[in-house]
Amino acid sequence: MIARLSGTFEDFGPDWAVIDVQGVGYLVHCSARTLQALGVRGDRAVVFTDLQVSENDMRLIGFASASERDWFRLLTAVQGVGSKVALAILSALTTEELQRACAGGDAAMVARANGVGPKLASRIVNELKDKAGALPTASGLAIAAAPAGSAAADAVSALQNLGFKPPVASAAVAKAVDELGEGAGLNDLVRVALKRAAG
Repeated sequence: MIARLSGTFEDFGPDWAVIDVQGVGYLVHCSARTLQALGVRGDRAVVFTDLQVSENDMRLIGFASASERDWFRLLTAVQGVGSKVALAILSALTTEELQRACAGGDAAMVARANGVGPKLASRIVNELKDKAGALPTASGLAIAAAPAGSAAADAVSALQNLGFKPPVASAAVAKAVDELGEGAGLNDLVRVALKRAAG
């Protein structure tokens, strides 16, 4: 399974982007929020992915952060929520807003997304209420001050996806930020944080 793409942001449409990885163009379907985070054509891009396979289709869904992907997987586990609806929700709400809405039972907030009626919004909120608190948002833990979608927040998510416990991942990324400076890129942060976490 393809878990992450790192390459050049080559092209995009209303709900998709093409990421060129060493000459191979991957078509990834994404939320409006992820498209915005990718920047402009020609930029370096790191996209976390989820491969959706059905009887007659295979599609790669792309996310700006690992936490957005985690929420996508949670949402699509709810009956009646397909990948299109999940992406519409992630286009309308940040992972923090979604977490607050589920934890607080705010179905109206979830219903702001295109294609989500009050009934479906209530089901999403009810089913994800208990899970909402356990899932890290893009702002991480020890570096709660890191803005969602920042390199530091994404680095924490990346380390957690590699199996490191949240406090270990947060502490390692915090050390990497101290070492490399606030403006460090995602790949450098992950590289240094991995050494700190493993050491």
